Amino acid sequence: MATLKELMLARPRLTLAVAESVTCGRVQSHIGKISGASRFFLGGITAYNLEQKVRRLGVDRAAASAVNCVSAEVAEQMARGACRFFGANVAVATTGYAEADLEWNVTEPYAWWAVAHRQRTGRYGVRSGRVDCPGAPRTLAQELAAVAALSALENFLSGLRRRK
Repeated sequence: MATLKELMLARPRLTLAVAESVTCGRVQSHIGKISGASRFFLGGITAYNLEQKVRRLGVDRAAASAVNCVSAEVAEQMARGACRFFGANVAVATTGYAEADLEWNVTEPYAWWAVAHRQRTGRYGVRSGRVDCPGAPRTLAQELAAVAALSALENFLSGLRRRK
């Protein structure tokens, strides 16, 4: 399988942005480890609360409030928002719980990831998924979510490149 760098730099070249919450910069950190990442990675934002997700990424306040900012829909809105914020072709986003939150009936950590691709028409192709992290301590749950999001991004890009 092609690497993220190869997938991003194949013709036509794509640019990448990141919007993170639960992973708190880990996705960006993994991308930053890639030699030559500056040729495709435009940047990222860690929006850890509702207000920043709304203000910076255009997340719908009512929809996000109803789910404590944790759902496939919120992750998808964050990914589309990162594309707009950075002017990127592709974005990956994460949101979730790094540990239990009894107020929201969350007993085990889990996260949602989303990948958005801005098409020439201005519309977005979006894919999202969930990663469960039963029994994982906080930092491991964050790392598992970051790795799942990056894997999903690579799979999405591989499919996109095969269709061209």
